Amino acid sequence: MLKAPPLSLYIHIPWCVEKCPYCDFNSHALKNTIPEQAYVGALIEDLDADIQRFNLTDRPLHSIFIGGGTPSLFSPEAIESLLTQVLARFTHKADIEITLEANPGTVEADKFVGFFNAGVSRLSIGVQSFASDKLIKLGRIHDSNQAKKAADLATKCGVSSFNLDLMHGLPNQSIDNALDDLKTAISLNPTHISWYQLTIEPNTAFHSKPPTLPQDDILWEIQDQGVKLLTEAGYIQYEISAYAKKGYQCQHNLNYWQFGDYLGIGCGAHGKVTDTIAQKIYRTVKVKHPKGYLDQHREHLDHLTEVDKSERPFEFMMNQLRLHTSFNVIDYQNTTGLGIETIEPTLLIAQQKGLMESSNHNGIVLWQVTKTGQRFLNDLLELFL
Repeated sequence: MLKAPPLSLYIHIPWCVEKCPYCDFNSHALKNTIPEQAYVGALIEDLDADIQRFNLTDRPLHSIFIGGGTPSLFSPEAIESLLTQVLARFTHKADIEITLEANPGTVEADKFVGFFNAGVSRLSIGVQSFASDKLIKLGRIHDSNQAKKAADLATKCGVSSFNLDLMHGLPNQSIDNALDDLKTAISLNPTHISWYQLTIEPNTAFHSKPPTLPQDDILWEIQDQGVKLLTEAGYIQYEISAYAKKGYQCQHNLNYWQFGDYLGIGCGAHGKVTDTIAQKIYRTVKVKHPKGYLDQHREHLDHLTEVDKSERPFEFMMNQLRLHTSFNVIDYQNTTGLGIETIEPTLLIAQQKGLMESSNHNGIVLWQVTKTGQRFLNDLLELFL
């Protein structure tokens, strides 16, 4: 039987100064001033519609993540207005995790104290690299010094945690280049580092004109040595690309990967909501373009679909297998509404192949990805299709 998992909220702010050539997110280059007041109003209307649609009045809010785009282009006053209205609609812990993505450009970084005063408790700073030539190639508008200044401001502004986003496997990047970037990030002492490999996605400028990326053996060496550096510095890898000091894992993203629920409001935002009365799981997609989203004569919801029972095992595993921790059969049953017999035969096949392992803890079976399974994750996922 389906039980209600934690409920998070994702808020999408779609505007950027420029569109990066690797980015496949729903972002739009800023041509005029941002219609902050109108967009905040639309976000709250969107949220209210979801609350009514899914009868969420009594469900507590687990976390908030404001992503983009570049949310730090918004003023602290607009963020405060948004968060005040959101939090008034839910019960929540006093120390609820509220993350805001930020660009390390000087103008945005100077707003960090204002964002903290507005209620933001966690910053996620999109550095990507500290090498000037790589930043230019990636289309980033900041330089290395601005990135370092942003990290320093994040340390001092009052937030309880901050993340640095860093890429590796960049065009013409050597092993030493990649590790130097990582060493610089570690030296800035963030509580969390998201360190992920650049991939070329469809509908991006890099896909149209692909850059020269490092060979697979170099990529593997970067990954291997990088993990060792992070581990030695006290960062625990708890997900494919996420490393945190003890107690600083991103609670919002953990909820995604544990197949929790989340509302998605804003241009093109995606959501997943469990209806325990109807015993159904729904996914939502909102209107993608800002012009359409801000049209007062148009509904914000673009698509509403049900996650069929046949799709739930793969969806659960696609998220859960990103984590470097175990899950138990009760988690699976509660979040999918299905019996363990719907997935156990595949788990046993994965175990035979050395991709997963099981253990028994006080009579509850725990399953976890092995080191081999982490390396061949796509092969493991294909077993659950």
